[in-house]
Amino acid sequence: MSSPSSARTAPPLRPPAVTLRVPPAGRPRRARRRTALTASGFLAPFAALFLTMMVAPIGYAIYQSFFTVRRAGLFGGTQSTEFAGLSNYATVFGDHDFVASIIRVVLLGCVQVPVMLGLALLLALLLDSRSARLRKTFRLAFFLPYALPGAIAAVMWSFLLAKSLSPFTGPLSHLGIDIDLLSPSWVPISIGNMITWGWTGYNMLILYSALQTIPAEVMEAAALDGCTGWRLAWAVKVPLVRPALVLTTVFSIIGTAQLYTEPAVLVGSRVPGVSPKFSPIMNTTLAMDLGDQNLAAAESVVLALLTLVLSFGFLKYTQRKGAMA
Repeated sequence: MSSPSSARTAPPLRPPAVTLRVPPAGRPRRARRRTALTASGFLAPFAALFLTMMVAPIGYAIYQSFFTVRRAGLFGGTQSTEFAGLSNYATVFGDHDFVASIIRVVLLGCVQVPVMLGLALLLALLLDSRSARLRKTFRLAFFLPYALPGAIAAVMWSFLLAKSLSPFTGPLSHLGIDIDLLSPSWVPISIGNMITWGWTGYNMLILYSALQTIPAEVMEAAALDGCTGWRLAWAVKVPLVRPALVLTTVFSIIGTAQLYTEPAVLVGSRVPGVSPKFSPIMNTTLAMDLGDQNLAAAESVVLALLTLVLSFGFLKYTQRKGAMA
C-alpha cells in the first residue's frame, strides 16, 4: 500500500483556451460612417424641401424688404431697383391700416382661440369618457368641418349669416331682436365663429389622441382613490395632456396670424363690415396686387416676427408656469 505522499496527484483541470477575435480598429468607424450616411439619405428629401420652401423664401423676402423700385420716364416705363434701407419698415409701421389690422387680429385671437380650444378639450374629454358611445361616428362628425375647404365654408356661412337669408334672424326678430350678424360691430364675432366651426374638430383629434396615451395604471390608481367624473378629467387628464394643449395653442396663434380666407370671401360678397385690409395678410396681398413687392415683403417679415414673438412668449410662459407648479 503506497503512502499518500507517494501517490501521484492528478494535474489540475484547466479551462479550454478561448480565442478572442478583436475586430479591426477601422470597422466601428466605418459602421458609424455608414449609419450617418443612411440617416443623411433619409433626411435629404426633407432638408431639400425645407430649404427650398421655407428658408429660401424667408431669406428672399428679407432681402427684398431692403430694396425699392424707382420708376421714371413716361408712364413709369423705366424702372430701377435701389437699396432703401429701413424705409419700407418705416412705411409699414406708419401705415395705420396695417397696424389696425394687427390689433384687430390679435384681439380676435385672444377671444377666439380660448373658446375654440375649450370646446375642443370638452369634446375630447366627452369622447374619452367610459360612458361614451359611437365614438368613431362622433369623431368623424366633429372632424368633417375641417375637411371642408375654407373658401366653401366661408361662402356657406356668408349665406347663413346674411340678414335677408339667415335662418337665425327670423326667430330673433319675432323676439324683438333686430340684429345683422355681418354688420361692422358683429362681423369679427361672425368670423371667429367660422374659424371655431372649422378648426375645433382638428384640435379635438389632437387632444383626444393625447388622452388615449395616458397609461391605464394612472387611471386605475385615480379610480381607487375615488377620483371619477369631472374631477378625474380636471385633476388627472387635463394636466397630463398639457403638452398637447400647448401645441394646439401655438398652432392656433400661427393660424390666427395667417387669417385670410374668411374675410377675403366676405369682401368678395360685398359685406360692408369687412374692408380689403381687415387682416395683415390681406394688406400684404393688396400691396402685391398694386405692384409694390418690396413693401409686401417688409409687411410679411414684420408679421412673421410678430408671430414668432407671440409663439415663443407663450411657450416661455407655459414653461415657467410648469416649473413653478
